[in-house]
Amino acid sequence: MKLVRSLDFLDISSDLIIDLALQAKLLDHGRLALVGGAVRDAFLSDLCSGACQRTPDLDFVYEGDMNLFCIRLQAYFGLQRMQQLRLHDHFGTATLQLDSVRIDLASARLETYPSPAENPLVVFSSLENDLSRRDFTVNAMALVVNADGDSELLDPYGGSHHLISRELVFLHDESVSEDPTRVIRGARYAARLGFSLGTQSIRQVKSTLQLWPWSWRFGDPVDLVPPALGTRLRMELELLFNNEPWPQALSSLQDWSALSLLDQNLQNDSLLYPRLRCANRLQLPLLCALLSAAADPVALSQRLQIPGQQQRWLEELLLFRRWLETDVLITSWGEWDALQWTCSLEQECWTPEVVALSICDHQVCWRPLLRWWGRWRHVSAEITASELINQGVPPGPRLGDELHKSRLQAIERMR
Repeated sequence: MKLVRSLDFLDISSDLIIDLALQAKLLDHGRLALVGGAVRDAFLSDLCSGACQRTPDLDFVYEGDMNLFCIRLQAYFGLQRMQQLRLHDHFGTATLQLDSVRIDLASARLETYPSPAENPLVVFSSLENDLSRRDFTVNAMALVVNADGDSELLDPYGGSHHLISRELVFLHDESVSEDPTRVIRGARYAARLGFSLGTQSIRQVKSTLQLWPWSWRFGDPVDLVPPALGTRLRMELELLFNNEPWPQALSSLQDWSALSLLDQNLQNDSLLYPRLRCANRLQLPLLCALLSAAADPVALSQRLQIPGQQQRWLEELLLFRRWLETDVLITSWGEWDALQWTCSLEQECWTPEVVALSICDHQVCWRPLLRWWGRWRHVSAEITASELINQGVPPGPRLGDELHKSRLQAIERMR
């Protein structure tokens, strides 16, 4: 396969790739390869006759010393062409802005997991070992680029065949236990690319979750949770909600029984999609809305380390639900007018975000809550402070009381 066609798909000059390959060869004969999503999407572009979405990222793996390679590239291209160079010595990675093209470089590496769901231990290694650490076969292909413009395809796991069958297949039998975030990533790819998870891979997901091979279990202290069941899981979920067709991705996760990674209540939540569609309309963070249906939203939010403000919303939501049950639903709330709802909500100082999260619960009283959130709380006094002062009301508490009274009178006239 010629690399030029792939480069056309990726909006990058073939001459630039040839220059990179030449510098790699002249340095120490280490191979340079295009890897990951760029190779996958280039193949998809061929299969779809160029109709697929372009990949914005260019990831290269280099077999050798990344620092020496980048120093050589900087000397060869010069500062005018290499507008940016960021080296990350400890990780053996670099980010380049070369001819206005962003390129990510990484030294070939091998990863081993000290225990399931922990961060892997990394050592520099060969290109073949680098491919062995990836998530799915379709992402474990590489195009080794040569200075003559040709390329050699490395496809040790049959990723090209799985692309044709539009199937996601884990690389090995321990993929999920080593890194459960791969399940969320699989749902993202399935939603974005229109792929399905292979039969054996679905079995691996379900059997791994049933066995729960991780040292941390529900109810254990959240500060002991391994990264792939905590912060890294949150990062994958954020990417799912921010970048992917999330209804399709969540549907896949439910089909695979994978939402039990987070909480069994979420796996069984019959209101999952109405809840999130409502949250989307109310412009709530979708991950926060998802967690609100967990058996213990606060513990789950702490485990994933979502933003502190959203954790506080979930804490307040539990109090709000209890308030509805004990102070509202036992009354004749159906006869309450706009004024009574407004006074009841605002006297308790419930925040709009918490009321909005409760609306997504689809409680029996969600309609007046929605009216308060969308209309009643925005009502202003019908007279301004300046007008009241001109009428002789002195600035201070009395002025505030008069403005508040005028606002309540305006709400009272609403239907």
